[in-house]
Amino acid sequence: MDKEGGSLRVADNSLDIILSGLRRFPDVEAPNLQAWDATDKLLLETASELLTPDSRIAVIGDRYGALTLGALAAYGVRNVKVHQDLITGERALRNNAAVLKIDSGFAQLPLGAALFDDVDVVLLQLPKTLAELEEAADAVARYAAPHTVLLAGGRVKHMSLGMNTVLQRHFADVQPQLARQKSRILIARDARTVTGPAPFPVADRSSELDLTVCARGAVFAGTKLDIGTRFLLRYLPDMPAAGNVVDLGCGTGILAAMYARSHPESKVTATDQSAAAVDSARATAEANGLAGRITVLQDDAMGSLPDRSAGLILLNPPFHLGASVHAGAGIKMFRAAGRVLMPGGELWTVYNSHLQYLPALERFVGPTRVAGRNAKFTVAVSTGRSERAVP
Repeated sequence: MDKEGGSLRVADNSLDIILSGLRRFPDVEAPNLQAWDATDKLLLETASELLTPDSRIAVIGDRYGALTLGALAAYGVRNVKVHQDLITGERALRNNAAVLKIDSGFAQLPLGAALFDDVDVVLLQLPKTLAELEEAADAVARYAAPHTVLLAGGRVKHMSLGMNTVLQRHFADVQPQLARQKSRILIARDARTVTGPAPFPVADRSSELDLTVCARGAVFAGTKLDIGTRFLLRYLPDMPAAGNVVDLGCGTGILAAMYARSHPESKVTATDQSAAAVDSARATAEANGLAGRITVLQDDAMGSLPDRSAGLILLNPPFHLGASVHAGAGIKMFRAAGRVLMPGGELWTVYNSHLQYLPALERFVGPTRVAGRNAKFTVAVSTGRSERAVP
């Protein structure tokens, strides 16, 4: 690496070597899933024109550490602060840092003032939803110094003009860059003055559920009732009473809240790998007077819950991993349910029928029956075995 005109340069292959060695673990790994994409590389190469070794960077949405570790190892930046919504991403960053023998130089922080204190450049992997981008852009404008430059990058096929509009609400100068390798960077400068409270979490009253639902920007479906959860809730009266109940992949906590309200004697745990989901579920519980009856936990597939500790698990699993349609997330949750479910306990799962999850549920959890099916979804009930599930 050499330094030219105050910006950083790196040998062409150094960044490629670093990126190619990254893993997704402990997240799902498969031959068609990788720990970085062309946007990570383009963000770092674009940022190098602005960086010196003394620059301080904030990173938002670093999926598995590519941006953080690329800045540290390839470009020689000495101070990176990073916010990752998923606990699997946080752990993957630490695992990849250990492999690269990087034991300092980065700090993992929530999306808030500390993340942006005294930073010069913010690198952002553009999120899937405009609400999540709105929350991130507001945070940069609200907490970062006026001179801070935001570089937001994404795959062209997932970008929309709405993203430009969101950024223009928070920055006076937004400049789209030319696309390269099917990725594009938006450079935002001159943050607008922010007044009033932060816009997230938002709260809406669902007349259908008679429930106040709270959501941060990154949570699937926002404050709306997604159609899979709606279908599973049709079977709430058929679900057994249980002492310990888990809403696995809780999102905004609707399932946890509805079950807790109808079963006041039960102890309910709402858990998700997403920090935004955990904050949302906690706010939903509080808004409905259920905070004392629902424990909210950020975790990876119930990893911190004891074996055979739950009498009932409720699950609406995702069928995407990032931008990829992939059954791996659901399979990981089924394995976890097989471990945590008590013998004779029940896992109630709603899933897109085309995924044909029944054999996996039978294998990893136990005997499974179909409780209901409509044109799009299946609700399956799996009973925990007396012996341990197949590993």
